[in-house]
Amino acid sequence: MHYKIKVKPEDFQVREIISLPIGEKGDFGVFKLKKKGWNTVDLLKKIAKRFSIPLENISYGGKKDRHALTEQFITIKNPPKRLHIKEENFSLKLVGFSDEPMQPRYIEGNYFFVVIRSISKETEEFLYSPLESIKKEGFINYFDDQRFGSFDPKQGFIGEKIIKEHYNGALKIYLTHVYPEDKKESKERKRFLFEHWGNWEECLKVAKTEMEKFSFNRLNINSKDYLNILRRISKEDMSMFFAAYQSFLWNEVVKRLLLSILNWDNILIHRGVAGDYVFFDKIDERSWKYLKGLTIPTASSKAKMSDKLTEKIYHDLLNQRGVKPSMFNLRKLRQAFFKSVDRDVLVIPEEFEYRTEDDEIYKGKRKLFLQFFLPRGSYATMLIKRIFAKKLKEGGTDAILCSA
Repeated sequence: MHYKIKVKPEDFQVREIISLPIGEKGDFGVFKLKKKGWNTVDLLKKIAKRFSIPLENISYGGKKDRHALTEQFITIKNPPKRLHIKEENFSLKLVGFSDEPMQPRYIEGNYFFVVIRSISKETEEFLYSPLESIKKEGFINYFDDQRFGSFDPKQGFIGEKIIKEHYNGALKIYLTHVYPEDKKESKERKRFLFEHWGNWEECLKVAKTEMEKFSFNRLNINSKDYLNILRRISKEDMSMFFAAYQSFLWNEVVKRLLLSILNWDNILIHRGVAGDYVFFDKIDERSWKYLKGLTIPTASSKAKMSDKLTEKIYHDLLNQRGVKPSMFNLRKLRQAFFKSVDRDVLVIPEEFEYRTEDDEIYKGKRKLFLQFFLPRGSYATMLIKRIFAKKLKEGGTDAILCSA
């Protein structure tokens, strides 16, 4: 079923709800940040530079989508007096003070206001069943595609390469993976590096970034010095690479769990960048209650699954990928680590409302308005995927499992 999201920033609005104590005094100024066309980190770097604020003095709870109209809270330690910004694409307003910096644990969740466009009138007729199902039964709480920006379809996950001590492969992904937002020159340079990998002199000739120059200079001196180069990757980036791999494994465990308890005619799928997402169409009350009360931890050396079924699925998955739980306990790279976090398998949106209207942008089409609240860490885009997921054809489960 065809649809479009984020046609314009106003079509995807996010309002952060927090529990951070805010008062009239405190070492940290609490600011409401509204933005569009900016990712959170880049915008905070700009603000820090403009007002000569050390970047480490600025704290936030979560990163918000660049292709959306978002509202979130940040804190600034000892902020400049009368700090107030209002520009075309972002604004910053002081709302009070706190004794603590903003952290992810203070995010209660997010309100979403979403417009989905270019829906045919034929498709519209099929939307009410999944919408009512989501309202009553929720949807599977997968990590969505935006979590897998560092995943390379040809080369895999940096995190998996590192725990297997395939440091050459990990560095190759890091320096050659092409991101959609990369400029043309950057894409061409990365493709050249990929094709000439191992010829360090040729790679050094085209190296442009500081990390590229450092890496290929080191490799020209010592052609096996991959580990020391990987140690130069920032803590934030390495944590992101590890989180991407953990998220993939979590998704795979849940996917395999659903395939084991559902009949094929009750399975829905939606394509994803690191594998298909599996949802249920109809589900019996016993299975639904099981999923509703189930939490599954992200992978680590100490991860403990909730029951024997998920334990078996988890270890079978690791075995298939040539991974042992002990391998998550890294000893040679220390800037980041694999921490296990419990995650609900099923999430039910609160204050869920919807309606359809004619689409003023795509003539002859309809648009769907959605409004709902999700707890921290759940993806509105995954809710959308559930709405437009398709029936699985009989015998198609094997193809679903051949992912990433």
